[in-house]
Amino acid sequence: MNWLSLDALLTRIRPHREALALGLDLLVMALAWQATYLFRLGFERWFSARPAYDHWVLLGLVLLYALVLKGLKVPKGMWRFSGFGEVKRLALACAIAGLVGATVVLMAQLSKVPRAVLALHPLFTLMGLAMLRMGYRMLYEHMRSRISGSAQEQRRALVMGAGDAGRLLVAGIQHSQGWVVVGYLDDAPAKRGARVAGVPVLGTLEQARHFAELHGITHLIVAMPAASTSQRRRALDLAGQTGLPVLTVPSSQELLAGRHVDQVRDIEPEDLLGREPVELDEGGISECLNGKVVLITGAGGSIGSELCRQVARYGPSSIVLYELSEFALYTIEQELGEKFPHIPLVRLVGDVKDLEHLRYVFGKYKPQIVFHAAAYKHVPLMEEENAWACVRNNVLGTHNACQAAAEEGAERFVLISTDKAVNPTNVMGASKRAAELVLAGMAKDHPRTRFMAVRFGNVLGSSGSVIPKFKDQIASGGPLTVTHPDITRYFMTIPEAARLVVQAGAMGGAGQVFVLDMGEPVRIADLARTMIQMSGKDPKEIRIEFSGLRPGEKLHEELLGDKDTTVPTSIAALRIAQLGDQLGDSEAIARFVASSQGAAVAKPGVAVRTLLAELPLSYAGGQR
Repeated sequence: MNWLSLDALLTRIRPHREALALGLDLLVMALAWQATYLFRLGFERWFSARPAYDHWVLLGLVLLYALVLKGLKVPKGMWRFSGFGEVKRLALACAIAGLVGATVVLMAQLSKVPRAVLALHPLFTLMGLAMLRMGYRMLYEHMRSRISGSAQEQRRALVMGAGDAGRLLVAGIQHSQGWVVVGYLDDAPAKRGARVAGVPVLGTLEQARHFAELHGITHLIVAMPAASTSQRRRALDLAGQTGLPVLTVPSSQELLAGRHVDQVRDIEPEDLLGREPVELDEGGISECLNGKVVLITGAGGSIGSELCRQVARYGPSSIVLYELSEFALYTIEQELGEKFPHIPLVRLVGDVKDLEHLRYVFGKYKPQIVFHAAAYKHVPLMEEENAWACVRNNVLGTHNACQAAAEEGAERFVLISTDKAVNPTNVMGASKRAAELVLAGMAKDHPRTRFMAVRFGNVLGSSGSVIPKFKDQIASGGPLTVTHPDITRYFMTIPEAARLVVQAGAMGGAGQVFVLDMGEPVRIADLARTMIQMSGKDPKEIRIEFSGLRPGEKLHEELLGDKDTTVPTSIAALRIAQLGDQLGDSEAIARFVASSQGAAVAKPGVAVRTLLAELPLSYAGGQR
């Protein structure tokens, strides 16, 4: 027997499974009626002794069984998974239909129908229905074992993209690792109807839902690593519309980093971002970083650790890792030691609020390039009990790092800022705006060091961001929590943000604030729906709950203030902000920093907001 042909036949009829199942069940029920007569009356009389109205009785029973089977959703059952639970449901259906049918026949005084037939028919029907399902399951499992060597249910995939990546993917997973690739989908007319690695090209990407239903597909795999970001996003959207789990092969950057094309993975934040990769001035960055001592504060954080990876690519003479968390420091130094064993690492546990320790570190290691990523960033967490800790870390810490860098004559100092510093409505945003003003004052007072800031929005996949949170909530069955139906945020990936920070550091001038092109703002509720869709979950089962805006939270973030403008740079994704109040009242900022130097005792949130409201930050948090 050609088992592959049988498998293809079964997948073709799968979209009509419920109708076929009901039809076969009713056929078995009708045959059981004949078998019951044969058992009761014997072969010689099983037909001649029937009443003339027997065929009308049988027709009524067929309709009755159809209603009961449909009511108990028996046709929806998957025969290849049939077990004792399915038999119990069949027994219930036969008992109900048999009892109601016998009652109606007796009440209608159709006495020529043997009572034994009425009593035994449900039992014969149950035996026939159960045998039909068990027989199908045995045939299906035997077919699976002949095709793939295992009787276990396979993951049946459609591959979107019939290029080299798709061909290599199929060669790596077809009939192995639990996968059966049924076919390709590709928009190229020349590939339509062709076979690639023995697997047919079934149709276009737009036909994903049709072929998924036709062939009983369990997963969609997007294999288009060389396609543009917009093309990949379109393929992901079409795959997501099927309601099935969507996987993808590694991107071209991941393939260059050593991953294999058959290592399919879940959809990641960068797959959903939908922006073309930014072309950087690699030569200028290399000239800035190659052979230099680079110090990174907050080196173990989401942005800081990625800065370490990006900086290491350009061959610095050494990297000074400055981090408060011992575990975070250990994690990043282990990774860098494995990936870049030729680059010397200085691993320091330190606190940016400790100016004397920073002076010691800068004096000993003489860093030429400084990336200041150490900051507290979680808005709700920093709004009340931790407000003073946030201000001291983000403002005083920035001042101390700038001071130490200026005293030792560092060439460049890059502050990682945030869009929440624009017209801030929360403590974290106000503290980062104050840090920008500290930097501006340092740039004026210490022209020997180029002080600059880079401002961007939310980073997909970073600690505390919505992507890991949504993934966990989907895995636990929901609900997904979103603060407001209309809330939007600017997003970029961690590697994208870090690369642009490095680029800004290489090209920036003293006192400049760079604004990254974040693309279009993303509606968080839409992002949640997309993630549910890509996971293959039913949106009706995993709901989205709106919890309301949290204290200090904006509905829409801004990258520039009302009076601010930008000028372009040679890198399209980087613009220089021309801030209307660049320096503001520098004396007020200096007094604020001085007052926080020795004031380690926590202040209540309302007091902190009042202090911040007195600074030139466009912040009115103290007036709540």
